[in-house]
Amino acid sequence: MRIGVYQNCPRFGEVDYNVEQALRDLETTEADLIVMPELFNTGYQFISRREVEDLAEEVPSGKTSQALLGLSRDKKMFVVFGLAERHGEKFYNSAAVVGPKGFVGIYRKVHLFSEEKTLFDRADTGFQVFDLGFARIGVMICFDWIFPESARVLALLGADIICHPANLVLPHCQKAMVTRSLENGIFSATANRIGVESRGHKGALTFTGESQILDNAGRTLTRLGPHEAGVAVADIAAQRARNK
Repeated sequence: MRIGVYQNCPRFGEVDYNVEQALRDLETTEADLIVMPELFNTGYQFISRREVEDLAEEVPSGKTSQALLGLSRDKKMFVVFGLAERHGEKFYNSAAVVGPKGFVGIYRKVHLFSEEKTLFDRADTGFQVFDLGFARIGVMICFDWIFPESARVLALLGADIICHPANLVLPHCQKAMVTRSLENGIFSATANRIGVESRGHKGALTFTGESQILDNAGRTLTRLGPHEAGVAVADIAAQRARNK
């Protein structure tokens, strides 16, 4: 099977632009599974809870989910993408999974990073594995990487691939995911973003790029540059992750 990671530099709050850019970037990509960054459609540096509420969308009825459902159907591929999710009166930092036949599932970020704790609600999904038929995927978001138990739980639940939408500002994750893949015998696909955001009274955040796909022995199959927007793909044999 072929999996890919998408790396972008979103314009904060310009959801239509960011989604349309992603659709253009992915329209010529041939893959069975694509992983997109955390909050890929909004940008990251919210300055208030109100901004989250204004930009959050319901899943799968919101416009971002509907656009990617269309892409999944047309390209016959599964897509994992990060967004601010509205669910009733709650707002989550989430990653949705969609496929050719429709909505597959949602994961809400367990380990909120820094000021995210004041912007998003506490997750209620726990870690989950979704069976796509040709592979079983587990989803975690960004800062989940720093806790070895996140990847371990997904491996114990039977995941072949960790899909990891991210907006990384710390310099360690890409190297740490080598260990996560190696110690669990599992493939991983980290989709990060690039660029700098500085909004309101907050200091500038510089995102590290280097989205990557690792095999089940922690070897790098493909990696984008620290300032490079686009898509990187790799062919894998997901069943290799089942031999521990």
